[in-house]
Amino acid sequence: MNLDKLLNIKYPVIQGGMANITDGKFTAAVSNAGALGTIGSGGMKADVLAKEIEICRELTDKPFAVNLIMFRSDIEELVDVVCRAKVPYLIAGAGSPGPYMEKFLAAGIKVMPVVSSPLQIKRLDKIDVFAYIAEGMEAGGHIGEMTTMTLIYQVSHATDKPVIAGGGIGSGAQMLAAEVLGASGVQIGTAFLFTDEVPVHRNYKELLVNTESHRITSIGYLNGRPMRLVKNPMTREFKELERSETNKEALEDFTLGRLRKAVYEGDVDQGSVMAGYTAAQFDRLYSVPELLGKLMSEYEFAKESLK
Repeated sequence: MNLDKLLNIKYPVIQGGMANITDGKFTAAVSNAGALGTIGSGGMKADVLAKEIEICRELTDKPFAVNLIMFRSDIEELVDVVCRAKVPYLIAGAGSPGPYMEKFLAAGIKVMPVVSSPLQIKRLDKIDVFAYIAEGMEAGGHIGEMTTMTLIYQVSHATDKPVIAGGGIGSGAQMLAAEVLGASGVQIGTAFLFTDEVPVHRNYKELLVNTESHRITSIGYLNGRPMRLVKNPMTREFKELERSETNKEALEDFTLGRLRKAVYEGDVDQGSVMAGYTAAQFDRLYSVPELLGKLMSEYEFAKESLK
């Protein structure tokens, strides 16, 4: 993997930008530990995002990224914030960064769109993006339809630009598998939920520590916004509603504020406890440096064992 050299960081790892979770302080902690920390702007207004970028810069002199959800109604305000701040890297999810590429490039920002299908490459390769983050359906939060194994292989064969693998990656062996499929590095989200530093309620962390793979589920396919999370009373209620409710807006309204309820209030019954399938691979918490050290030692061991 050579993502570390491409991004001028220590490890070939991008921390996934998780809405309502990965703030400026946590992002700085990840960047200081050697990966590329990412501020998740989901749930932030423009002024809050500007403040979190400022906090991040106060705590680290290492590269970092901001994740933007491109379909947001206030996206132009958020774009202006990241351009004024001249953040090093921009991760563009849920929509094309195309309309704003001129602004990003003028600010010296390198753009990495998140893709869930190789079909998206045909359109995005026409604009000057730096790399692609190909995220499979094993990821936590909002997901696509393709598995990581098929997606990474097909995306890496559809473009000459670097491909970063995401979704279902929580060990060094899985990192190596992504490299074999054509990835230059990995984006990891769920594993960072198992760190002491991540700012989520202890109830959220305790639930994840005790979660097995059969307790991970997905909801939201009927309203076109599927997401992966831990089973709880809220997910069961939502699935019952899906069977009887055809109004997409009603389904969307049901989930509003649920992630904040879990992250900040610790309500893991009625909140959205977003996590990917790799949650089952962890049974304790680590510091961010410990987690990255664990991943890299596993990666080197897996690589050596194949010789």
